[in-house]
Amino acid sequence: MLEELRHTLCQANLDLVKHGLVTLTWGNVSAIDRPSGLVVIKPSGVSYNTMTPADMVITDLHGNVVEGALRPSSDLPTHLAFYRAWPTIGGVVHTHSPHATAFAQACREIPCFGTTHADHFYGSIPLTRGLTPAEVDAGYELSTGTVVIERFQNLDPTHMPAVLVANHGPFAWGPNAAKAVENAVALEAVAKMALDTLNLNPATPPIPGHILNKHFNRKHGPNAYYGQN
Repeated sequence: MLEELRHTLCQANLDLVKHGLVTLTWGNVSAIDRPSGLVVIKPSGVSYNTMTPADMVITDLHGNVVEGALRPSSDLPTHLAFYRAWPTIGGVVHTHSPHATAFAQACREIPCFGTTHADHFYGSIPLTRGLTPAEVDAGYELSTGTVVIERFQNLDPTHMPAVLVANHGPFAWGPNAAKAVENAVALEAVAKMALDTLNLNPATPPIPGHILNKHFNRKHGPNAYYGQN
């Protein structure tokens, strides 16, 4: 079942290692097959060194395992919350990449200081509020998804394909698993640049709005002209 997506997803998870975004087993990628409504996700706690496409776990949008001998990632309820809320996304990534996680632990958004950031994300990377004790007790991973969706009430997840969960770490997404990984790579890169910028000049202002708009829209706007047709 979904053999091609299993192979694609396994490679996407291995790409997290290639790009230096995960330590040990601290990360996962999922993808959804929209026609069937089935989600493929990395198994929980399985080493990247031994992981194969056959290890990927298939579930429905309610978390019921449809196929797979292993337990799905413990972050599955968070991924599923995003898929249910945002029908335009096709892949989700969660990592504990060092620089983005540092901002999440400091409970600070990642400011947009320059054009590298603006090429990928339309403004500062948003931060969620902290979870309450009741939310943690009611279902930690699902509540994590809920506070992210709450934070995006006035944001477009296609223009801002990443978030920082307070005290936790980053999530990124995209139209497919490969693009979600690319956004996670970009997120970690701009997090490092922002941290270096703040170390050099803590009073650095955000990028001017007209430059932000130009750089984001030339890649993602209705009249985008970056790259090839």
